[in-house]
Amino acid sequence: MTERKKTRQVSVGNVKIGGDAPITVQSMLNTKTTDIEGTLAQINALKAVGCDLIRLAVPDEDSARAFGVIAKECGLPLIADIHYNYKLAHMALDAGAKKIRMNPGNMRDFSQIKPLAERMIDMGIPVRVGVNGGSLDPKYKGMDEARALCESALECANVFESVGMKDIVVAIKHSDTLLNIKANRMLSSMCDYPLHIGVTEAGTLRTGLVKSAIGIGTLLSEGIGDTIRVSLSTNVCEEVLAGKKILQTLGLRKNAVEVVACPTCARTEIDVEGLANKVETMTAGINKPLKISVLGCPLNGIGEGEHSDLGIAGGKEKSVILLHGKIYKTVPSERLMQEFEKILQDVLSN
Repeated sequence: MTERKKTRQVSVGNVKIGGDAPITVQSMLNTKTTDIEGTLAQINALKAVGCDLIRLAVPDEDSARAFGVIAKECGLPLIADIHYNYKLAHMALDAGAKKIRMNPGNMRDFSQIKPLAERMIDMGIPVRVGVNGGSLDPKYKGMDEARALCESALECANVFESVGMKDIVVAIKHSDTLLNIKANRMLSSMCDYPLHIGVTEAGTLRTGLVKSAIGIGTLLSEGIGDTIRVSLSTNVCEEVLAGKKILQTLGLRKNAVEVVACPTCARTEIDVEGLANKVETMTAGINKPLKISVLGCPLNGIGEGEHSDLGIAGGKEKSVILLHGKIYKTVPSERLMQEFEKILQDVLSN
């Protein structure tokens, strides 16, 4: 692991990005912003699994007005995602946005940045200049693509800087994982802005997890990145769980639960996958360093769970619950999860 690069720090509401702040995990809602009830429900689901920052699309004026209602009720700093229309950025500021994301690839009239930046400076609201490979300004066509992504982002950021704005986050994303890594390495060497990293259009749960783990994990291991989003074509909570797991695996997030599970074999007499998924769901919002083992049989499971804070070694009729690597309780297998949850709550309360 390379020591993390020290970038400038910005505040999104009460959440800090960059500097010595912890690396944050964010997601973007896939509800219609005008569906206030559905949007708030999805925000609450993301909060429950430990999401730090949430972004909403603001594609029209009705969405901007709905954004204001949502911002007042959700309890998290919200980021307004703006494309094409500077008026919507101003409306989002009026509605309580704590950060504006703009894409210079489709907001090319930079003469409109000055009045927007002046308002944002007065309000203490940062901007995220977010460049995507799929919407890169055509004027960069023919240039090395990694450099083109960097040049596009920095050109826009420099316009904000020229007005006196310092609270700037930059993101460049591409669906090609290796190109994405190359571009972000280059960008990191060219500026001190806090970087939002991720692989855009990463794909389905299976493909997206692999591409994101490699694309985001490689950069983080090199000390690059201050906030992350895992982009997946699935339930948005999976994005947050994956992001937290990437940080935890790299040792960048200590206060999190690690669930380990055996790969199963002919001795397995319980549904290890189902139990492990239940344990992960049960512990998703817990900010405490715990290691929990879910193992498929008492034969090897008891020994394999010695290094865990809590563990399950399942059998056909009876299962064992482990506490600090030792057998704590033997229970009927049909009551395993109920008993395990009680013990988990006791551990958390002590």
